Amino acid sequence: MSENSSEDRELSFLEHLVELRSRLLKACLSIVIVLVALLPFSRQLYEALASPMMAQLPEGSSMIAIDVASPFLTPFKLTLLISIMISIPVVLYQLWAFVAPALFRHEKRLARPLLLSSVFLFYAGCAFAYFVVFPLVFGFLTRIAPEGVAVMTDISKYLDFVMTLFLAFGITFEVPVATIILVATGITTTAKLVSWRPYIIVGAFALGMVLTPPDVISQTLLALPMWLLFELGIIFTRILVPEKATEEETEADQATS
Repeated sequence: MSENSSEDRELSFLEHLVELRSRLLKACLSIVIVLVALLPFSRQLYEALASPMMAQLPEGSSMIAIDVASPFLTPFKLTLLISIMISIPVVLYQLWAFVAPALFRHEKRLARPLLLSSVFLFYAGCAFAYFVVFPLVFGFLTRIAPEGVAVMTDISKYLDFVMTLFLAFGITFEVPVATIILVATGITTTAKLVSWRPYIIVGAFALGMVLTPPDVISQTLLALPMWLLFELGIIFTRILVPEKATEEETEADQATS
């Protein structure tokens, strides 16, 4: 009996590995498909990304390419990153399809809206960075340039700069989801989060200094939404995660299993 049970466990483990490989291959395939579809438009994509900076440069100025291969590699790198961002819903769905069978009923009910909202909030953070933060930051940086200094940004350095901002704001906008997960998993409670509000505000400005370039505008524009999203997360936590009900459902699921 022991040999048969060990063989069954080994077979189950191998089946899980095969399914995980299949899910990962599907996620990678979605990225490749989007990449192939966007590659013909890589130059236009970079021009759209550079437009907030170009709008702030003095008339007659332009961006430069220092490295020999930058005119090709930089738009390709941008296209690859955009392909990954567009494919995030497919990647998260494959992750959900792999993990969902092991979740309890109340965990599944909570996980679905969290996955959808996390994708929406990430895209919202990137849109906020592009339409609000970029014009203010680039306008500020070009205006403070010393007299006689021509502002000509390297296209590769510019891509690294803006992708850092996209990632910073995309992750920052996930604060409500992180707040709900912390309470739902029992790591903390809504009351404790409310009591930590002064520390959260200070931490938001400190994190803004770390994640954004060294200018006051981008740091403030990251810290303020982080604080507001934290407050929004507390509101939704009180609505979506009633603590007593969650504990009762967890005990019922465990008893059933």
